[in-house]
Amino acid sequence: MSDLAQVAIVTGGARGIGEAVVRRFHHLGMHVVVADVLDNEGQQLAAELGTKATFCHLDVRKSEQWAEVVEVSSALGQLSVLVNNAGVLRFGSIEEQDPDEFRFVLDVNLTGAWLGMRACGASLRAVGGVIVNVSSTAGLAGYSHIGAYVASKWALRGITKTAALEFADSGVRVCSVHPGPIRTPMTADFDDSLVVNQPIARFGEPDEVADMVEFVVMKATFTTGAEFVIDGGALTGQALAVPTSAN
Repeated sequence: MSDLAQVAIVTGGARGIGEAVVRRFHHLGMHVVVADVLDNEGQQLAAELGTKATFCHLDVRKSEQWAEVVEVSSALGQLSVLVNNAGVLRFGSIEEQDPDEFRFVLDVNLTGAWLGMRACGASLRAVGGVIVNVSSTAGLAGYSHIGAYVASKWALRGITKTAALEFADSGVRVCSVHPGPIRTPMTADFDDSLVVNQPIARFGEPDEVADMVEFVVMKATFTTGAEFVIDGGALTGQALAVPTSAN
């Protein structure tokens, strides 16, 4: 790494998982760019953190806005970490969901991350940086009535592996993180019935995802193209009640 200050860009950084990651990297001494469409929340977070925190308005679907964020980041120091966290969830069956809504989810969750890697690639190559793409357990399994979300998160998992191969010659590592049910604004309308049957029967907390992202960036130095799951065991399987006659 150079002597310049290390800079991390976190998309969807104004609240939820993104906010927790912003706070974590700020605590670690990085200058964090809070990139989000939520201007009020993002500006308030940056103001609260004070030094080494900058808000940038970013619609991840817009390549020209990505260019502006990279320009700001370069003025602050050396871009070394990109966390593609911005995401949206929309409900609807395959037969019923509006095609424009389906495309919108893919544009934010998938194309947005692709544009981010594309825009930040040269800066990250210069220092052998790290990219973390925040996918989901929906990038490892199917869920009904959120087909657009599932499609986007599976695709994000796949493009993570492609990016890991393409950036490897510069020492850039690229991994995906797959949260399960996490207590964020996105899951505010879900009750505990969503988690009661998983081994760790509770919602995760954004700070627990930030722990995983920190590990990937700071500790998993011999790992690239891999998935890191943080889901309370939701994907482990299903515990069965053994019939009395089987004992």
